[in-house]
Amino acid sequence: MKNILVTGGAGYLGSLLCKDLLDLGYNITIIDKFKFGINSILHLIDKKNLTILNGDIRDTSNHHLITKADIVINLAAIVGYPACDEDKWEATSVNVDAVKQMAKILSPNQLFIQPSTGSSYGKVKDICTEETPINPLTLYGSNKAEAEKYILDKNAISLRFATVYGASPRMRLDLFVNQIVMSAIQEKYYVLYEANASRTFLHAKDATASIIFAIDNQKKMSNECFNIGDNEQNFTKLEVANLVKKYLDFDIIRNEFASDKDQRDYAVSYDKITKLGYKTHYTMQEGILELIKVSSILKEKSNFRNF
Repeated sequence: MKNILVTGGAGYLGSLLCKDLLDLGYNITIIDKFKFGINSILHLIDKKNLTILNGDIRDTSNHHLITKADIVINLAAIVGYPACDEDKWEATSVNVDAVKQMAKILSPNQLFIQPSTGSSYGKVKDICTEETPINPLTLYGSNKAEAEKYILDKNAISLRFATVYGASPRMRLDLFVNQIVMSAIQEKYYVLYEANASRTFLHAKDATASIIFAIDNQKKMSNECFNIGDNEQNFTKLEVANLVKKYLDFDIIRNEFASDKDQRDYAVSYDKITKLGYKTHYTMQEGILELIKVSSILKEKSNFRNF
């Protein structure tokens, strides 16, 4: 029974991941600031192999948690360009400086898994592979790109996630697909910027499954970065909106006179990870139907957003 430390374990991905890890028999320690409360992990409280700590991983008094862990999964992050732009110092402190601190005290026997982002690629004409030079357009993208530099010479794996969507115990409504579905239900319209920009997408449960896959395949994956997603889920923003429109009656309002602050435009190849045996299990259509169930009940509240 390996000991796993999950920073940010009560978050959008953490609340999904920790349940799966507990079910697999790992001893899990969650450290989280619980900015959005503890409701997302209340369903795990009865697990005897779970320890929960309210704290900040940047606090050096918590660094003993790192040295005691066999595996560290760093989900503590300020995620997305709006949240990062809201407090740039905080974003860099969490997304970069904390990773740098943790990297310094890791031993060669410990595995460090660093979830990153495909948004680091920025605007790219060709299909992005792990060898494509990164050119982030946002602070979030540049933060994640910089953090990779501190861990890839360790026993570490960087996972560059596609744009994540889907339901979670710590629900987020500020993610692109989640936001469209919510707006379609609540407002009956969605204002779309940069409609023809290409993005690549990944269900939240497929994202967490990739972390477990990395644990199981660490000898093959150590010291490398991997794009995490599905070659079948490269869509333009308009294509995603039209997929939602198949299930919901709403207006897509294309704003051609303003630009999206997040001007990412790229398609991504996931051949490197799929050759190792990883595959996704959720389609965009399945995710949309899942989100419709949730969004018809939820009301727009600040605790369902990262900013």
